[in-house]
Amino acid sequence: MDREHSFAPLIDSQSQTLILGSLPGVVSLREQKYYAHNRNTFWRIIYAIYGETLIEDYSLRCEFILSKSLALWDVCGSAKRIGAADIKLTDIIPNDIDGLLKDYPNIRRIVLNGRKAEKEYRRYFSELPIPALYAPSTSPALAALTFDEKLSAWRKALCFGS
Repeated sequence: MDREHSFAPLIDSQSQTLILGSLPGVVSLREQKYYAHNRNTFWRIIYAIYGETLIEDYSLRCEFILSKSLALWDVCGSAKRIGAADIKLTDIIPNDIDGLLKDYPNIRRIVLNGRKAEKEYRRYFSELPIPALYAPSTSPALAALTFDEKLSAWRKALCFGS
């Protein structure tokens, strides 16, 4: 079983909120794009929060993230995975989130995309002094919540009210 590796962080000096997933999924790794699975609701949620129409062009999506003072990365720098589920991640080596926060001191909040990201973040980075808030996974694997329920929770996590 090969190790899977996260992408480089999508971040700039204006980023204030760091959104952390667990590790890119199979489709994202194949396409080399954050949240590439067509049933992952991440991009729909982010665009809906800002009242914007979702666009397909990935490079423009990345520009949009940065224009909203957001950043993307993953808790896991690399891991082994059996199948597609995050629950199957083993032999995790975390990303250097502490180092990233030192390099980008404007980060004031972390949003954890899903329970696996939250679990691994708390395991490796519980001592970091920045607030880290859970948001429900945007993955299609979390089918228990509707899109509107996820959107509401993400609005709260990103401090856009109820």
